[in-house]
Amino acid sequence: MREGHQGTGPGAITPDGCAVELYRRLAVGDEPDVIEAAVPAGSTVLELGSGAGRVTEPLAARGFTVTAVDESAEMLAAVRERSPGVATVHGSIESLDLERRFDVVLLGSFLVHTAEHRTRQALLEACRRHVKDDGRVLIQREGEDWHRDVPRERRDAAGCTVRILSAEPVGDGVDSMHAEYVFPDARWTQTFLSRPLDGREFTRCLAAAGLVVEDVLTDDGTWVRARPEVRRESPNGPPERR
Repeated sequence: MREGHQGTGPGAITPDGCAVELYRRLAVGDEPDVIEAAVPAGSTVLELGSGAGRVTEPLAARGFTVTAVDESAEMLAAVRERSPGVATVHGSIESLDLERRFDVVLLGSFLVHTAEHRTRQALLEACRRHVKDDGRVLIQREGEDWHRDVPRERRDAAGCTVRILSAEPVGDGVDSMHAEYVFPDARWTQTFLSRPLDGREFTRCLAAAGLVVEDVLTDDGTWVRARPEVRRESPNGPPERR
């Protein structure tokens, strides 16, 4: 188990504390609608951190050509069950190099809020490495008050009560988050580390990876569309950034 991460409950648990059976059960939210509205129809999509395929399945059904990447073989098995035609890649996102580029790269599941600066930059660099120069990167962020508005709960459409029970500072701007997921017949918990990022820090991290914030896609600010910063040679001076 990754340091600072833990999960309990039935079935396999991934290194970051996610329960595979839980994510098989949870319903998809509005992510497919947000993504579909933000990128051209029929785009090739690289989904980094696909989990059990909750978003993968509806994107494939809407005509996107999706490649799903996850570090958990059990999660990818769930993806293949849901979407047999989707290509899957088992491995670390940080070191991923597929030697091809995509129209769209997705970095969902709030992965950009990883506690380690080096890991965050490696994730964003993987996005830039795999997106076409005229493509787009869609990134899911935490809401601004998510670490302050605790405890809180919501009802998932699959019949699960999702609770964020606490956010406890552990130093260096990082919080230990504790979540609970309760179905009528099963209960899971997850503890994970998360680093809040304000708008300025988020933009700086993207810039360091060669990405530029283009616009915010949702009213709550949780989905952002970025474009690659492409350097073009100028005949009379240093490269121009666009």
